[in-house]
Amino acid sequence: MTGEGAETRARYNFGMNGTPFISDRGPEPVGAYPHARRVGDLLFVSGIGPRKRGQKAIPGTTLDAAGTVVDYDVTVECRQVFENIRVILEDAGAKWENIVDVTSFLTDMKRDFAAYNKAYEEAFGHVRPTRTTVEVKSLPTAIHVELKVVAWVGG
Repeated sequence: MTGEGAETRARYNFGMNGTPFISDRGPEPVGAYPHARRVGDLLFVSGIGPRKRGQKAIPGTTLDAAGTVVDYDVTVECRQVFENIRVILEDAGAKWENIVDVTSFLTDMKRDFAAYNKAYEEAFGHVRPTRTTVEVKSLPTAIHVELKVVAWVGG
């Protein structure tokens, strides 16, 4: 929007900060951030992991008494992440089908990419958003997958 004035910004309802949103059904954020922020017709969803609201356990993940991961099933984690994203979108007035972009974070691309890709295809096959998948050294808490999405909310 370089060179465009205040009337253009107002027409598209772009604000400096947008409107923050926290879902009553989404997992509690692990930091000082909202589940999403709406700017104009777009909803920017924060990185969301597989935890269920009100629970400490991570679906598909087994921890020992010290809190160290013993084993995990990335497919189970993925499905819970997708469900968490779905409820946040719904509560914010968007739909799964409105997702336009996905950024995926995996902690072990070599071990988990094939299973992640299969779960992703099951969930997103009909939607076909753009996607970037990156490997990261770790994620907050003992999770192995996290998604950040952008969805169209409409005017």
